[in-house]
Amino acid sequence: MPDDLRLRYDESMRRMAAEMFAGGRGHHSAATHLGLPPTTVRKWHRAYVALGLEGLLAMGKKSRSYRWELKVSAARDVVGGGEPKAAVMARYGIASLSPLEKWCKAYREGGAEALRPKPKGRPPGSDAKAVRKTREQELEERVRKLEAENAYLKKLAALGAEKRLRAGRGPR
Repeated sequence: MPDDLRLRYDESMRRMAAEMFAGGRGHHSAATHLGLPPTTVRKWHRAYVALGLEGLLAMGKKSRSYRWELKVSAARDVVGGGEPKAAVMARYGIASLSPLEKWCKAYREGGAEALRPKPKGRPPGSDAKAVRKTREQELEERVRKLEAENAYLKKLAALGAEKRLRAGRGPR
Protein backbone atom coordinates (compact mmCIF):
# COMPACT_ATOMS: atom_id res chain seq x y z
CA MET A 1 0.00 0.00 0.00
CA PRO A 2 1.38 3.43 -0.86
CA ASP A 3 2.49 5.84 1.86
CA ASP A 4 0.33 8.62 0.47
CA LEU A 5 -3.26 7.40 0.86
CA ARG A 6 -4.48 9.63 -1.98
CA LEU A 7 -2.60 7.43 -4.46
CA ARG A 8 -4.26 4.12 -5.13
CA TYR A 9 -1.41 2.57 -7.08
CA ASP A 10 2.23 2.88 -6.27
CA GLU A 11 4.99 4.08 -8.54
CA SER A 12 5.96 0.56 -9.66
CA MET A 13 2.54 0.02 -11.27
CA ARG A 14 2.79 3.30 -13.16
CA ARG A 15 6.36 2.45 -14.18
CA MET A 16 5.20 -0.93 -15.60
CA ALA A 17 2.41 0.83 -17.48
CA ALA A 18 4.92 3.34 -18.88
CA GLU A 19 7.13 0.50 -20.14
CA MET A 20 4.11 -0.95 -21.93
CA PHE A 21 3.23 2.44 -23.43
CA ALA A 22 6.83 2.84 -24.62
CA GLY A 23 6.59 -0.61 -26.18
CA GLY A 24 3.62 0.46 -28.27
CA ARG A 25 0.79 -0.95 -26.18
CA GLY A 26 -2.34 1.12 -25.69
CA HIS A 27 -4.11 1.88 -22.46
CA HIS A 28 -6.69 -0.90 -22.84
CA SER A 29 -4.07 -3.57 -23.43
CA ALA A 30 -1.95 -2.32 -20.52
CA ALA A 31 -4.98 -2.22 -18.22
CA THR A 32 -5.89 -5.80 -19.10
CA HIS A 33 -2.33 -7.02 -18.58
CA LEU A 34 -1.92 -5.20 -15.25
CA GLY A 35 -5.43 -5.98 -14.01
CA LEU A 36 -6.28 -2.33 -13.48
CA PRO A 37 -9.37 -0.29 -14.38
CA PRO A 38 -9.13 0.96 -17.98
CA THR A 39 -10.14 4.51 -16.95
CA THR A 40 -7.17 4.73 -14.58
CA VAL A 41 -4.71 3.47 -17.16
CA ARG A 42 -6.23 5.82 -19.77
CA LYS A 43 -5.39 8.78 -17.47
CA TRP A 44 -1.88 7.41 -17.04
CA HIS A 45 -1.50 7.10 -20.82
CA ARG A 46 -2.57 10.72 -21.34
CA ALA A 47 -0.08 11.87 -18.71
CA TYR A 48 2.66 9.73 -20.27
CA VAL A 49 2.03 11.15 -23.74
CA ALA A 50 1.84 14.73 -22.44
CA LEU A 51 4.64 14.73 -19.86
CA GLY A 52 6.70 11.57 -20.32
CA LEU A 53 7.80 9.14 -17.64
CA GLU A 54 8.63 11.84 -15.07
CA GLY A 55 5.18 13.38 -15.39
CA LEU A 56 3.48 10.01 -15.04
CA LEU A 57 5.48 9.13 -11.93
CA ALA A 58 4.79 12.55 -10.38
CA MET A 59 1.02 12.21 -10.85
CA GLY A 60 -0.97 12.97 -7.71
CA LYS A 61 2.01 14.11 -5.68
CA LYS A 62 1.86 17.80 -6.44
CA SER A 63 -0.88 19.91 -7.89
CA ARG A 64 0.24 21.72 -11.02
CA SER A 65 -0.61 25.30 -11.80
CA TYR A 66 -0.64 26.75 -15.27
CA ARG A 67 -0.07 30.29 -16.53
CA TRP A 68 -2.99 32.26 -17.93
CA GLU A 69 -1.37 32.47 -21.39
CA LEU A 70 -1.04 28.67 -21.57
CA LYS A 71 -4.67 28.18 -20.55
CA VAL A 72 -5.87 30.62 -23.20
CA SER A 73 -3.71 29.06 -25.93
CA ALA A 74 -4.78 25.52 -25.09
CA ALA A 75 -8.48 26.41 -24.89
CA ARG A 76 -8.27 28.44 -28.12
CA ASP A 77 -6.65 25.51 -29.95
CA VAL A 78 -9.38 23.09 -28.83
CA VAL A 79 -12.42 25.38 -29.11
CA GLY A 80 -11.44 27.61 -32.01
CA GLY A 81 -8.97 25.40 -33.84
CA GLY A 82 -10.83 22.11 -33.43
CA GLU A 83 -7.68 20.25 -32.42
CA PRO A 84 -7.95 17.00 -30.47
CA LYS A 85 -7.58 17.40 -26.73
CA ALA A 86 -4.89 14.73 -26.55
CA ALA A 87 -2.71 16.61 -29.03
CA VAL A 88 -3.18 19.89 -27.15
CA MET A 89 -2.34 18.19 -23.85
CA ALA A 90 0.87 16.79 -25.35
CA ARG A 91 1.89 20.11 -26.92
CA TYR A 92 1.38 22.19 -23.77
CA GLY A 93 2.36 19.56 -21.19
CA ILE A 94 -1.05 19.37 -19.51
CA ALA A 95 -1.11 16.29 -17.31
CA SER A 96 -4.86 15.83 -16.87
CA LEU A 97 -7.87 16.14 -19.12
CA SER A 98 -10.14 17.72 -16.50
CA PRO A 99 -8.45 21.14 -16.26
CA LEU A 100 -8.37 21.40 -20.06
CA GLU A 101 -12.09 20.66 -20.24
CA LYS A 102 -12.80 23.29 -17.56
CA TRP A 103 -10.72 25.84 -19.47
CA CYS A 104 -12.57 25.07 -22.71
CA LYS A 105 -15.95 25.49 -21.03
CA ALA A 106 -14.92 28.80 -19.44
CA TYR A 107 -13.43 29.98 -22.75
CA ARG A 108 -16.68 29.20 -24.60
CA GLU A 109 -18.76 31.03 -21.99
CA GLY A 110 -16.61 34.08 -21.28
CA GLY A 111 -13.64 34.18 -23.63
CA ALA A 112 -10.03 34.60 -22.55
CA GLU A 113 -10.92 36.84 -19.60
CA ALA A 114 -12.87 33.98 -17.99
CA LEU A 115 -9.56 32.15 -17.57
CA ARG A 116 -7.88 34.96 -15.60
CA PRO A 117 -6.89 33.98 -12.07
CA LYS A 118 -9.42 34.94 -9.45
CA PRO A 119 -8.34 36.39 -6.10
CA LYS A 120 -8.40 33.88 -3.25
CA GLY A 121 -9.89 34.43 0.17
CA ARG A 122 -12.16 37.12 1.47
CA PRO A 123 -12.30 40.47 -0.25
CA PRO A 124 -10.42 43.30 1.45
CA GLY A 125 -12.45 45.20 3.99
CA SER A 126 -14.77 42.28 4.69
CA ASP A 127 -13.46 42.05 8.23
CA ALA A 128 -14.71 45.51 9.17
CA LYS A 129 -13.85 46.42 12.71
CA ALA A 130 -16.77 46.74 15.10
CA VAL A 131 -17.57 50.35 15.87
CA ARG A 132 -16.96 51.08 19.54
CA LYS A 133 -20.25 51.70 21.34
CA THR A 134 -20.73 54.57 23.73
CA ARG A 135 -21.43 53.89 27.39
CA GLU A 136 -25.05 54.97 26.83
CA GLN A 137 -25.49 52.49 23.94
CA GLU A 138 -24.00 49.67 26.01
CA LEU A 139 -26.38 50.43 28.89
CA GLU A 140 -29.42 50.58 26.55
CA GLU A 141 -28.48 47.19 25.10
CA ARG A 142 -28.09 45.77 28.64
CA VAL A 143 -31.52 47.13 29.62
CA ARG A 144 -33.13 45.53 26.52
CA LYS A 145 -31.57 42.16 27.38
CA LEU A 146 -32.71 42.33 31.01
CA GLU A 147 -36.23 43.35 29.98
CA ALA A 148 -36.40 40.40 27.56
CA GLU A 149 -35.14 38.04 30.27
CA ASN A 150 -37.70 39.42 32.75
CA ALA A 151 -40.55 39.00 30.24
CA TYR A 152 -39.44 35.42 29.56
CA LEU A 153 -39.40 34.53 33.28
CA LYS A 154 -42.86 36.10 33.80
CA LYS A 155 -44.26 34.07 30.89
CA LEU A 156 -42.67 30.91 32.28
CA ALA A 157 -44.24 31.52 35.71
CA ALA A 158 -47.65 32.18 34.13
CA LEU A 159 -47.48 28.93 32.13
CA GLY A 160 -46.55 27.00 35.27
CA ALA A 161 -49.48 28.50 37.18
CA GLU A 162 -51.86 27.71 34.32
CA LYS A 163 -50.66 24.10 34.24
CA ARG A 164 -51.21 23.71 38.00
CA LEU A 165 -54.73 25.16 37.70
CA ARG A 166 -55.61 22.63 34.98
CA ALA A 167 -54.27 19.84 37.16
CA GLY A 168 -56.60 20.98 39.90
CA ARG A 169 -53.95 21.84 42.45
CA GLY A 170 -54.66 25.52 42.67
CA PRO A 171 -52.16 28.41 42.90
CA ARG A 172 -49.12 28.16 45.11
